[in-house]
Amino acid sequence: MREIVIVGGGYAGFYTAWGLEKLLRAGEARVTVVDPRPYMTYQPFLPEVTAGSVEARHAAVSLRRHLRRTRLIAGSVTEIRHTDRRITVRPAGGSEYDLGYDTLVVTAGAVTRTFPIPGLAQQAIGLKHVEEAVAVRDRLMTAFDQAASLPPGAERRKLLTVTFVGGGFSGVEGFGELLSLATAMLKHYPELSADDLSFHLVEARGRILPEVSDEPGAWVVRSLENRGARVHLNTQLLSAVDGHVVLTGGEEFDSGLIVWTAGNASNPVVHNHTDLPVDERGQLVVRPDLRMGTDSEPVADVWAAGDDAAVPDLASTVPGARTVPNAQHAVRQGKRLAKNIAADLHGGRIRDYRHSSLGVVATLGVGRGVFEYKGLVIKGLPAWLMHRGYHVLAVPTWERKVRVLTVWLTAALFGRDLVSLASVQHPRDAFVASSGLQKSGGSRTTSRPAA
Repeated sequence: MREIVIVGGGYAGFYTAWGLEKLLRAGEARVTVVDPRPYMTYQPFLPEVTAGSVEARHAAVSLRRHLRRTRLIAGSVTEIRHTDRRITVRPAGGSEYDLGYDTLVVTAGAVTRTFPIPGLAQQAIGLKHVEEAVAVRDRLMTAFDQAASLPPGAERRKLLTVTFVGGGFSGVEGFGELLSLATAMLKHYPELSADDLSFHLVEARGRILPEVSDEPGAWVVRSLENRGARVHLNTQLLSAVDGHVVLTGGEEFDSGLIVWTAGNASNPVVHNHTDLPVDERGQLVVRPDLRMGTDSEPVADVWAAGDDAAVPDLASTVPGARTVPNAQHAVRQGKRLAKNIAADLHGGRIRDYRHSSLGVVATLGVGRGVFEYKGLVIKGLPAWLMHRGYHVLAVPTWERKVRVLTVWLTAALFGRDLVSLASVQHPRDAFVASSGLQKSGGSRTTSRPAA
């Protein structure tokens, strides 16, 4: 059988494998997906995971449950050598090994872009994976519990100060949703007031949400500020040592939670560990039909899509434009990849990828949102409902759609769940503490039989 290896199980990789399962005949080819995570993250739901509006597991689509005829390898690809038609795989446990292929699909996805800012690596957390979104939510809720037992002062103020760095969609949506959660929690904490909360959004450019036009972007800033937040435009983070935030404008404050959402960078294996052609930004050189290379210098049997691929945007009127690295394109590129690979194997017609934007929509917290499409701008509750409607339809599989919709309907009736499970990040602490008490020989050593 022909060996088809897909590097990365994100949007583009998942939809490519899913499509190939439907398009290829039994025994025609073996499809293998290599990814360190056993699930595809539906990233548009991560801001709502931080706010408790979506369960963490519902933002993750199991690869094994839905890719039933695909071989799945839990590991990372550390090198691609197309001259040998081999990749190097580092499994979750064990030694590295080489894996051969006949057809390669590179959908490795991007990684969080960081800078050598003092204290950033020690204090900040990203918002690109489910576990990060859960940790952000739990840290805020734990901070509320701790702050409620403290008198007014510097320590309480630090606990309830949240800083997001990065004004793109991920940052603004996460910021707005977390602000919505914090505001809703105040009614359950009579010891605290809105004056105790301090939310800061830091953006290096002069505006946020670059995907929308100026007026809606300015409205979002005003909306956040009217809710008590501070938006720092044309501002950069200089230091975050021990949670002490220093900004370029001279402002300084202590922040108990720092979330970094300042853009993406090419996956290191694509940028540094492959003999495939990359452009000046470290992205894979891709033709309009998603095959790698150029018309004059094609790369045989290699395809690419997603955040790491410089896919020409045929729907744009700007010469040399590339598709925006977002879920809207990655999903559709994955579907086109599956059709083109199947057509290549069957001697059919290979088509170029072309997709006109369906507009942009963002959530800013429960009941708040913004939508823009070709000059049409919708704000507030209608935009928020459009955001939820679009994404419940867009999340793959009916099983996930029903689960997410059920959680939303339950929250509408009873409110969101305000229980923090921060201790799950250190699940053995209670057991270790108990073991220490028993070893001390004190009166607590008496054991009880299991029920």
